[in-house]
Amino acid sequence: MRVHRTVIAKDRQRRNRKGAIAVFTAVLMVPLLGMVAFTVDYGYLLKKRADLQRAADAAVLAAVRDLLPDADGYQDLVKVRARVREYVAYNLKDIPDFVVLDSDIEIGRYDPSTVYDNFTLLDWGTFDTVRVTLRFDQSANSPVSLFFARILGINESAVRASSTAILQKGSLLTPGVGVLPFTIPKSEWDNTELGEVWSIYGDGRLEDNIGAAIPGNWGTLDIGGSLNSTDDMRDQILNGLRQNDLDALNTQGRIPSNEYIDSRVPLYMSGDPGLSSGLKLAINAIEGQKRLIPIYDSADSSGSHVEFHVVGWAVCEVIDSHWGGEKNTYLRIKKSHLYDALLKPQTDLSITTGVVEGAFAAPAMVE
Repeated sequence: MRVHRTVIAKDRQRRNRKGAIAVFTAVLMVPLLGMVAFTVDYGYLLKKRADLQRAADAAVLAAVRDLLPDADGYQDLVKVRARVREYVAYNLKDIPDFVVLDSDIEIGRYDPSTVYDNFTLLDWGTFDTVRVTLRFDQSANSPVSLFFARILGINESAVRASSTAILQKGSLLTPGVGVLPFTIPKSEWDNTELGEVWSIYGDGRLEDNIGAAIPGNWGTLDIGGSLNSTDDMRDQILNGLRQNDLDALNTQGRIPSNEYIDSRVPLYMSGDPGLSSGLKLAINAIEGQKRLIPIYDSADSSGSHVEFHVVGWAVCEVIDSHWGGEKNTYLRIKKSHLYDALLKPQTDLSITTGVVEGAFAAPAMVE
């Protein structure tokens, strides 16, 4: 009898324990489902955001290059916006008809004082920045549908990604950067409008686009050795700055490093007035192309030798040339802009003084 009562008691305990486990399992089911929903859906949302971020990064890096102004300073913002949409579509090609809102493509000029804190875009001046926001939300492309989170009454979630790229200001001239080994006066160049054409003559004269004489002279410049040959200048005109040019300037104590010429640091370079006919073929070969040209503020002459005090660099386009004796030989150039990936920026993006006027280096992501 005692054994029978013991068996009944154990059966009752077992049934109670099973009931307790069932209740406990039911209680834990909601947070367990919540954890599964969080893990699966959160991972899915992270992938969606990564896809948007990748597309936004590619779009701004491509589009910001299209901000390079033409010779008259015009910037084609329609082309920039089209480039953004082109690269977004390519990188999100598994999402047909993805929409990029006009308001999500911001174009402007970055405020250097805010580049490292509260990055701000200005709506005046030469634009150098593109910011793009891509989204899955109620405004465009619909929120992302979720899976397990529906059990908890959460059917969808908004996903957004933004990216910002700037055109960096060129400052450091490294080997390969296109140069024109001539120099022209700063005071007159500063007063020249974009697109205005100058004629620089073989006898050192300068004329503006209506043929009026420009005060000052110009000359060929020895960017490198103090007695650069005509062959050296031809090579620089065709192929750009060379490492041996930097080595020579450094050896002479004209620049502190043989790695680059810093446009913010003035230097003396020797040169000669006028234009050698030996440069004719090289000049003809680069007509229609852009080069960096040194700008000087003073010159000390000793016979045919001149020491130019170079205080900056600027961008010019070689229009054409004519060769017909010293007084009738001339080269026509105009102030312009260029993009050169070999031109290096200052590492501090807040520095915008002393950079090469009109020249942009490789774009950079800032947000």
